[in-house]
Amino acid sequence: MGTEIDVVLPCLDEAAALPGVLAGLPAGYHAIVVDNGSTDGSPEVAAAHGATVVYEARRGYGAAVHTGLLAARSELVCVLDADGSFDPAELPGLAGPVLAGRADLVAGRRRPVSMRAWPWHARAGNALIAAGLRRRGVPVHDLSPIRVTRRTALLDLGVTDRAFGYPLELLLRAAAAGWRIVERDVAYAPRTAGTRSKVSGSVRGTARAARDMAGVLRAGVNP
Repeated sequence: MGTEIDVVLPCLDEAAALPGVLAGLPAGYHAIVVDNGSTDGSPEVAAAHGATVVYEARRGYGAAVHTGLLAARSELVCVLDADGSFDPAELPGLAGPVLAGRADLVAGRRRPVSMRAWPWHARAGNALIAAGLRRRGVPVHDLSPIRVTRRTALLDLGVTDRAFGYPLELLLRAAAAGWRIVERDVAYAPRTAGTRSKVSGSVRGTARAARDMAGVLRAGVNP
């Protein structure tokens, strides 16, 4: 493949899932696991399976992703959940349009493989926000946590949210900057047993994420 591509994996208590996720990365893809305060030994598991481990003390999805981007060194960078819900083998398919110059951001559109993979409350909240984005001219159906773009360009967007509003602000800023945004279908499976979602695992988690995203929409975007 040539140059290695970094994969940023935000991580909070994902020790049970990490071995499978890291073993599933395609050749040429290198994991940067960003530990966000795990108490289950996730950093040690990640390091034992060949990942670079960095730490972000401030809790929040956006904080972890941003720290991973700063630690990455490859021109192209992927972001992937560490919970086993995505197959890392999907990454080259997402990276292809960016590498070929046909897209600036490729995001996975989740296609759940079972009802357990995506609870109704999380799916409904995601659909509502995605519909609002399309009304604003952002061509997406999913605020997906699996995506590929160019690292420097992403940092230059100036995304400021450090919580669950990060993906929403990223999409708004990318669209305002004229980015070519492409969605590709990806399989979405139940997360690995022994881990728990911070968003879709409960109505409370989904409500917290919706609150963060609503704050981003109220604040607006100033590219």
